[in-house]
Amino acid sequence: MVISKSRKSDRYLLLVVAIFFIWSVIQPTQYWIWVVEVLPAGVVLVVAIITYNKFRLTTLSYTVIAIISILTFIGGHYSYSEVPLFNWLKDEFDLSRNHYDRLGHFLKGLFAIVVREILLRKTPLSKGAWLFGITTSIMLAIAALYEIIEWLSTKFPTKGKVSEDFLGMQGDKWDAQWDMFLAFVGSLLALLVLSKLHDKLLKRLIESPEKK
Repeated sequence: MVISKSRKSDRYLLLVVAIFFIWSVIQPTQYWIWVVEVLPAGVVLVVAIITYNKFRLTTLSYTVIAIISILTFIGGHYSYSEVPLFNWLKDEFDLSRNHYDRLGHFLKGLFAIVVREILLRKTPLSKGAWLFGITTSIMLAIAALYEIIEWLSTKFPTKGKVSEDFLGMQGDKWDAQWDMFLAFVGSLLALLVLSKLHDKLLKRLIESPEKK
C-alpha cells in the first residue's frame, strides 16, 4: 500500500507530538497543573485521531494542532509562568513577567485555520466576509470560554499556589483581557496570512483519489 505524502507528514507530526507528550508527563512541576493545562489539547488530539479516516483534515490544520499541543505540553510541564527560556528572557531584558503564556495565547489563534476548515466543509458557508467573521467570532468565544474555565478553577478547593499557577496572571489584573486579545490578533493574522495556502491544500485534499 502506497502512503501519500500528506499521510506521511501527518504521521510524523503525531510522532513529534507523542514525544513531547511523553516528556511533558515525566516529573512536571505539579501534576494537577499538568492535567488541567494539557486536558484541552488532549481532547482535541483524541478527536483528531479518532476522526482521521472518516474526516481527514489538511496537513496545515494538523500542523496547527501539533504546534498548539506542544506549546500546551511545555506549559503544562513547567507551568506557563515558569518556562525556563522565558524566565531567562525576563531576567536578561528586565521584563515585567514571563511572557510564555502571552506567546501561547497568540499562537492559539492559529486554531482559526482548523475552525475555518470545518466551517467550509461542514456548513453552507463559502469563502468571503461571512466565513472570516464567523471564524473569528468562534475563536473569540473559545478564548473567552477558556478564561471562564480558569476563573471557575478558583472556586474549587485547591492550594493557592496551584490555582495561581493555572491562572498565570503574574500580578496583572488585565491578564484575561490580554489573553483574549492576543488570541484574537493571532486568529486575524492566521486567516490573513494562511488562507490562500489553506485553500490550495483543501482543494488538493478534496480532489485526492484517497477521498473518492
